[in-house]
Amino acid sequence: MIHVDSLFKRHGELEILKGISLTVNRGEVAAIIGPSGGGKSTFLRCINGLETFQGGAVRVGPHVLSANLHPRRDAAQLQKVRKVVGFVFQQFNLFPHLSVLGNLIEAPMLVDKEPKEAAVARAVSLLDRVGLLAKAEAYPRDLSGGQQQRVAIARTLMMRPEAILFDEPTSALDPVMANEVLGVISDLAKADQTMIVVTHSMRFARQVSDHVHVFAGGHDVEFGPPDKVFGDPQHETTKAFLKEAGKD
Repeated sequence: MIHVDSLFKRHGELEILKGISLTVNRGEVAAIIGPSGGGKSTFLRCINGLETFQGGAVRVGPHVLSANLHPRRDAAQLQKVRKVVGFVFQQFNLFPHLSVLGNLIEAPMLVDKEPKEAAVARAVSLLDRVGLLAKAEAYPRDLSGGQQQRVAIARTLMMRPEAILFDEPTSALDPVMANEVLGVISDLAKADQTMIVVTHSMRFARQVSDHVHVFAGGHDVEFGPPDKVFGDPQHETTKAFLKEAGKD
């Protein structure tokens, strides 16, 4: 579903990603953990073309992004990739002037020309799925952070993505709200939604993911099944990070 081959990313002379390769098969969940500054968020942004990169390639389904892609020149290819892979950000990015329902139906109606009645029906179903049907007419300002993030997830699902990228989706939330959001993501995993999740929750990475990747210094320093990475880490960076994180 997603295959990244030898990805290199630089900002001037600073190397952010140093040849990372990673594969996620359809229906799998990959968790990316590791110390701050390791390139985790940049890696996700390269997958759907929010960031350019200088070496390697990204394949999402049948679509390929090459090094030095240009947002204008390659706009058609970027659009194809973004139709396949959704992105959930740290800071929700909801439209403040639209209701919850309006946030969900805006893109399907504008981008896919979906009739409003059909879009509303799907939106209602998804809001029920994430436990927010009662908030359909509310505005983002009236919601808690956890509720806003669950709306953001529902909005992403409205575009019927084959895969979803989550960039630290609970980093701005308190523990209770974070658990609400992680519960929704766990339910998606049970439904075989393909996902890559950058997360600070070791419990989530251990219990929900099919494989865990530890990013540090622009490298994927260790990866494998959760039981192996958490139970018998081999790399010193992994050992130090898990000790600091408290494995929880």
